[in-house]
Amino acid sequence: MASIRVGLGFDSHPLVEGRALILGGVRIEHDRGLLGHSDGDTLAHALTDALLGAAALGDIGQHFPDTDPAFRDADSMELLGRAADLARGRQLRLGNADATLYADMPRLDPYRDAMIESLAACLRVEQGRLNLKFKTLEGLPLGGRAGGADVIAAHVIVALEDAV
Repeated sequence: MASIRVGLGFDSHPLVEGRALILGGVRIEHDRGLLGHSDGDTLAHALTDALLGAAALGDIGQHFPDTDPAFRDADSMELLGRAADLARGRQLRLGNADATLYADMPRLDPYRDAMIESLAACLRVEQGRLNLKFKTLEGLPLGGRAGGADVIAAHVIVALEDAV
């Protein structure tokens, strides 16, 4: 009997000037980007955590610590790909992933297909295994403003299946 393993990921970063905004490996046209040790890709980070959690492999900080200079300005999609490889090494494959991005600005709907395509390619799965939703919270702290800074946050849940 096949087993299903579920993992949950969350990440958030403030928007700041002088950085590119990258979500799901896609550059988003905006006047600010996400602050982070890596490229700050909130969606990729939450998905990485969800994959690692479902595979019982810890979390993103254990594998790619922000105290390690090797990960400074790292491409978060590369880190996501490495996490997927770790799950495959445990004979697990992605059943599906469901993600919600919280952002008051910018509007993300026009980038949905590109993000799904980018994530599917990175994970080496069919696009139909990925779902992406966008929510605004009307300026509330999660996805709104925190400490005077605009924030983008992501929740992701994944189901991993036995690969055999």
